[in-house]
Amino acid sequence: MSQMIRVTLPDGSAREVARGTTPAEIAAAIGPGLAKAALAAKIDGELRDIMRPLEEDTNLSLVTSRDEADALELVRHDYAHVLAEAVQNLFPGTQITFGPSTNDGFYYDFAPTAEHGPFRDDELPLIEEEMRRIIAADLPLTREVWERDKLIAKWQADGETFKAEWAAELPQDEELTVYRSGDGWMDMCRGPHLASTGKLDPAAFKLTRVSGAYWRGDQKNAQLSRIYGTGWLNKKQLAEHLVRLEEAAKRDHRRLGQEMDLFHLQQEAHGSVFWHPNGFLVWRELEAYMRRAIDAAGYREVKTPQVMDARQWEQSGHWGKYRENMFVIPDEVPNTEDEGPIVSDAADWMALKPMNCPAHVLIFRQGMKSYRDLPLRLYENGCCHRNEPHGALHGLMRVRQFTQDDAHIFCREDQIVEEVRNFCALADRIYKDFGFTYAIKLALRPEKRFGSEEMWDKSEDELRNAVVEAGLATDEYGWEELPGEGAFYAPKLEWHLTDAIGRTWQVGTIQSDRVLPDRLDASYIGEDGERHRPVMLHRAIFGSYERFIGILIEHFAGRFPTWLAPVQAVVATIVSDADTYAKDAVAALTAAGIRADSDLRNEKINYKVREHSLAKVPYLLVVGKREAEEGTVAIRTLGQDGQRIMPLAEAITMLKGEATPPDLRAG
Repeated sequence: MSQMIRVTLPDGSAREVARGTTPAEIAAAIGPGLAKAALAAKIDGELRDIMRPLEEDTNLSLVTSRDEADALELVRHDYAHVLAEAVQNLFPGTQITFGPSTNDGFYYDFAPTAEHGPFRDDELPLIEEEMRRIIAADLPLTREVWERDKLIAKWQADGETFKAEWAAELPQDEELTVYRSGDGWMDMCRGPHLASTGKLDPAAFKLTRVSGAYWRGDQKNAQLSRIYGTGWLNKKQLAEHLVRLEEAAKRDHRRLGQEMDLFHLQQEAHGSVFWHPNGFLVWRELEAYMRRAIDAAGYREVKTPQVMDARQWEQSGHWGKYRENMFVIPDEVPNTEDEGPIVSDAADWMALKPMNCPAHVLIFRQGMKSYRDLPLRLYENGCCHRNEPHGALHGLMRVRQFTQDDAHIFCREDQIVEEVRNFCALADRIYKDFGFTYAIKLALRPEKRFGSEEMWDKSEDELRNAVVEAGLATDEYGWEELPGEGAFYAPKLEWHLTDAIGRTWQVGTIQSDRVLPDRLDASYIGEDGERHRPVMLHRAIFGSYERFIGILIEHFAGRFPTWLAPVQAVVATIVSDADTYAKDAVAALTAAGIRADSDLRNEKINYKVREHSLAKVPYLLVVGKREAEEGTVAIRTLGQDGQRIMPLAEAITMLKGEATPPDLRAG
C-alpha cells in the first residue's frame, strides 16, 4: 500500500501527503491564518474532525466560521458535551444519555441521582460557570474506536446503564466511537467535534431552562431531566438571539391566546384545543377565506369519516410506517360488567385517521373516471388525530387533534406540471395576503421509501420543473433542494414562511405521489380505452388551522389585521349620557358587517383604552356627550398615539374597508 495519498482542494489544486496526515496539518501547511481559523474538515462532502487522519485519496475542504451552518452544528454539539461533563463534575452519580444540537442551540438529557432529584432552573448559573472552566482549560477532544463488548463493560462499570443499553442495541456492523475531553471524561458519539474545548467561545452560550423528558422519548421509560441551552459562534450572535427570544416571548401565542380569550388547553384533552368564541371567529374567517380561494380554483369540497378499518391503513402503507402515531380503536362493544377485560382479544381494529389521503382515494374510486374528468381536485377541512408524545405537545404548534386545509388533485401525467404551477400561484397569493415572505424547498427521496428509482426521478423532476416554470426557483425565493427529506411515498415542495421577527415556519406543501393510487387501486379510463393510474398531488397551504393560527398570533403579536380580528371595533363611552348613542353606533357598525361591541361601564376612559389595547382590538371609538350631540366618534387605532374625530358614517365606511378580507377588496 502506498504511503502517500492525493488530497484535492476546492480550487482544484492537489497535494501529495503522507497517509495519516490530518486536515489540521494541511491547513497549517497552507498558512497560519487558515490553521487558526479551521474548525473541521469536509471529506468528500462529509463533515469530519480536523484531527482525524486521512487514509485515502480524497477531496478536502476546510470548515471555518464563515461556513456558518456547519460551524454552528459543530459548536452546538460541543456545547452539549461540555454541558454533560460539567453536570457530572458537579453532581457525581448523574447518568448521561443523549445530547444533540438543535436549530438554535443544544440540550442534554440526564438521569440525576435519587438523592438529588430533577435538576432545577436555579442550578443553571452554577453549571454555566463549570462549563466556562472546562472551555478555558482548552481540553483536547479526542476520537477513539472501541470494541463493543469492552465499551458496554466500561459503561456498566461506571454505572452508565443508559449508555450501556444503547451501545448494546446499535447495529452490529456499526463502528462504536467515543470522544474524550482531555484524559478523562468521555461520551459515546459519532462526532464530529472541534479539536478542543478552547475552540468554543465561553461568552457565546447560555443555559435557558430545565424540563422533563423520557428515555428514548417513550413515556413508559425512565423520566429524565433535560437541560436546554443556546449556543453561537460569538457573543454578538448570542446577544442578537437573546433579543429575538425576548421578542418571541412577548409574542408567545399561548400567553396571547389567554389574554385575548381565544382558546385554552387542559390535561383532560391532551393536545386538543378548546376554542373560545373569539378564537373560533378567527378560525371561521380563515375557513371562509380558504373556501373562497379553493372554490375559485376549481376544487370540490368533500367530508370523509373520522374512523376507518385498520385493513384500509394496512393497504395504504400507513399501518406499517405510521402506526405508532395512530389512535387505534377496537371494533366491538366494550364489556360492561365489572369483571373481565373491557375489550376481548378477538376485536378487529380501527383507527382515527391521521391524514385524509386514503379516504380521498376511496371517493375517487366511486364510479368510473375518464381522462376527461381529470384533473379532479378534492378538498377537505379534514379533522385528523395523531398520537404525539405528551412531552412534544406545544400550544397550537404541536397538537394531537388538528384540522388540515387538505386537498388531493388526481391528474394525468401530462397535467402534473401545470397543476403544480397553478398551486404555486395560489399559495403565493394567499401567503402575500397575510404579509408573509417565503422560501420554496424541494424535499427529495428518503432512504426508506416505496416505489422505483424511475418513479422518484420522474416525480422529483416534475416538481422541480413546475417551480422553474413558475419563476420561483431563484435565490429570491430561497430555492433549495433537501436530500432525504421527502415522504416515504413522494417527494414534496415545501413553503417556509418568514414571520415578522425573522423566524421561519414550514407550512405549505405539495407532493407528487404515484404510490398511493397504485396501492389503493385508483384508476381512470384513458383516451386509448385502457385503465391508467392517476397521479395524486397532496397539497395544503395553511397546513393545519391550529398551527397556522398560532403562527399568525405570533407574527402579528396578537394585532390581527382588522378583517381577522375577533372584535374589530369597540364603542366606549366617557359619560353615561352617551350610552344610547353608543348602542346606536354599535348597531350601525354591525349592520355594515363590522364586528363591534360597546363598553358602557362606569370606568375612566384611560382604563377602557388600556383594557381594549391588551385585548388587541384594532379600533376604539370613544364617545361622550359632545360626540353624541354632533354624531361623531373619536377613533383610536391600536398601536398609534392620538385620536381622530370624524362623523360616524365616515368612520363606518373606513372600518368597513379595513374589515373586508383582502380577496374581496376591489382592485
